[in-house]
Amino acid sequence: MISISSPVEFYLQRLQKGLCSQLLEIDPKLHARKDLWERPEGGGGCSRVFSKGNVFESAGVNFSHVHGKSLPPSATKARPQLADKPFTAMGVSVVLHPINPYVPTTHMNVRFFTTREKGEANPVWWFGGGFDLTPYYGFHNDAYHWHLSAYHAVKPWGKELYPDFKKQCDEYFFLPHRNETRGIGGIFFDDYNKGGFDDAFALTQSVGNSFFPAYREIVERHNDDSWSEKEWEWQLYRRGRYVEFNLLYDRGTLFGLQSGGRTESILMSLPPLVRWEYDFQPVPNSPEDDLIKNYLKPRDWLNMPI
Repeated sequence: MISISSPVEFYLQRLQKGLCSQLLEIDPKLHARKDLWERPEGGGGCSRVFSKGNVFESAGVNFSHVHGKSLPPSATKARPQLADKPFTAMGVSVVLHPINPYVPTTHMNVRFFTTREKGEANPVWWFGGGFDLTPYYGFHNDAYHWHLSAYHAVKPWGKELYPDFKKQCDEYFFLPHRNETRGIGGIFFDDYNKGGFDDAFALTQSVGNSFFPAYREIVERHNDDSWSEKEWEWQLYRRGRYVEFNLLYDRGTLFGLQSGGRTESILMSLPPLVRWEYDFQPVPNSPEDDLIKNYLKPRDWLNMPI
């Protein structure tokens, strides 16, 4: 543990508590479970898992603070020279799976890493994070609102950050074996230490604090939309793509498993129900077809007319 970790840990624990409170505000019927856990190699965390609500089928808001003797490969893509160095890592991860197919699934993560290169007295540190949206039905005004919220979250640190972070998000949340994005994206950044610790930490806090207000507006817009078994089955089918990405490509999942993290907490991101259907093709010109053709590819949502 090094001193600069302390304010980050305090913020992350406060963020987890605030997110859980906001979640229960819009879905007070959720069944809540709190698990405190320790990691044999060092550190631990707190998993807050919710299920069987009126709005959300499942939800997870996890805090972890772990340390170890060797950074796994999934955490050193941008800094391969730090592979196998001792590390401290902490973060909050959120995944929300709604009941109504017209309400999107969403994900948010903010994280902080520190390590030291051999012979160096000063720590090497960086922040990462972002939030993204995975709709089952496409709504242009939702996409615009989501990306406008992302733009304002990072704008104080430079207008160039949103297009950069958006591009990183589009590239990261991409399923190459399906040739489609997981959803409509948002922002994603990693290995970030520009402007010094205070600036980078402030940006990360802005991302964490901006997430739920942006998502809540979309939930309230669509949670009362009527739906049938047809839309539900489509939702389950599209959840399969979410599972495929998380198990095949997500670096957070890989880091957790490679670093000996708590499996139940790592895999809380997976939806409770999902389906696959061989070579399924939506009806041409249907709302389901519209999602695939017009929403599962990078778009400049802020400069497209609503």
